[in-house]
Amino acid sequence: MWLKRNKKGGDAYFYWQQAKSFFDASSSLPKESSPLTSYYCFLNATKAFLAAHGRHIPNMHGAKGWSVGKAALSNEKVRFYQDGVLSELCRALGETSNGDEYTLGALLYNLPYIHRAYSLTYTSAPELFTPISRPHYVRKSGSTEGWFSAVVTDTRYATGHTTNKLPITFERDEAKANFVIRRRSRFKWEQGKSKKEANLRRLRSYHRNVRKHVAYIHGPQTLWYIKRRDNVRDFIPRCPLTLTFAAMHRLSELCRYTPTRLARHFECGHNWLLSEFIATAPQQFMDEISSAITGQDFMIPGRRASGA
Repeated sequence: MWLKRNKKGGDAYFYWQQAKSFFDASSSLPKESSPLTSYYCFLNATKAFLAAHGRHIPNMHGAKGWSVGKAALSNEKVRFYQDGVLSELCRALGETSNGDEYTLGALLYNLPYIHRAYSLTYTSAPELFTPISRPHYVRKSGSTEGWFSAVVTDTRYATGHTTNKLPITFERDEAKANFVIRRRSRFKWEQGKSKKEANLRRLRSYHRNVRKHVAYIHGPQTLWYIKRRDNVRDFIPRCPLTLTFAAMHRLSELCRYTPTRLARHFECGHNWLLSEFIATAPQQFMDEISSAITGQDFMIPGRRASGA
């Protein structure tokens, strides 16, 4: 509906309809087969995003994977290339794509929507995400400065340990009685109708930087998280969209070319983690890419947003 109403039909609409068909097909396939259709769902949804925003749509995928050694997540590799659909998505989101290489395990580690499954599978890995509520922008009365703020309501995380893990551009707001975190840097918001466009430009720029550190999980109630600072092994400074795309790309390669190796992954201790990713990634990816295309929030009908 959004594509039609905003005159973004043509290629964007075609790619989106194809993505929907692949999404529907994935829901009826077993986990040994669904990564293939899920990846093509992601690929075409990303092409719809690029087309809707007037960006170049490359012929290449933009990623390539390979395996080393036995079936382990650390032995599945993915390289981000300079050209391709993934590369263009990276650039659209303010990321680079210059031949960076990651393991499948590291990609999954950096995804908030399966982080609980990852932490229970690899108990020695430090937590990357702290749950937050009420993420919002504030401005003091009479001031021209605004900033990002959120509350840590879970008492397990409302500690100095959390403060020490925050990205260096964030801090605890000591003036608040409850555990509030905020971004150190500010954006300028001036009074007057003539200042509106300039204010919005500054806020959009500021917001893009905030979202490098803040992510959500789609569901009946949107759950928000802040990602810790990058001083732990396997930390990847990328957004969930590009990480999910790359991880599913590798699984689709296994599904196509070495299905017996993929089957061996489901016989290992990380079986639950991999199964959780395959089951939940399509809904999460489509929610995020829909928001990227439209600039809108999406909620399950009949549900009220909590902590937004």
